[in-house]
Amino acid sequence: MRDLFNNVDVIEALEAIVVNNDTEGKSTAIDLKGYNSCVLAVTVGQSLDTLSGTVYHTIKLQHSDTSTDGDFADVAAADILGFGNATMALIDDPAEDGVTVSAGYIGSKRYVRVFVDTTGTHTNGTPIGAVAILGRERHTGGQAV
Repeated sequence: MRDLFNNVDVIEALEAIVVNNDTEGKSTAIDLKGYNSCVLAVTVGQSLDTLSGTVYHTIKLQHSDTSTDGDFADVAAADILGFGNATMALIDDPAEDGVTVSAGYIGSKRYVRVFVDTTGTHTNGTPIGAVAILGRERHTGGQAV
């Protein structure tokens, strides 16, 4: 069957904004209850700052049993597809921005999020946004469980 549209839900994880610091780079907690699969896709625009070894963004995948901000931790390598650890991308050079990266989450935690760890002084920022694609919805009597 070619129909993917009716088999996934797409949820905004991080509103496309210009990121200057860590606080701006925190996505909302994505609740995985009722789903068997999740891919997070992050789009990084052209940075308005000069990226370098001291001015950069580290895009991470984090998870938690609760939606409480302080409970999130980086995802272990065993729970992520597409990368060897929680780091989805290190954007530290002008040639590395303007990309879209994605990772599959296969861990057992209920909540996931994208976290943009900003290092150095970002005066003008970098546009970054993210979506979560949730699939293989579980049903019991017509309702997701």
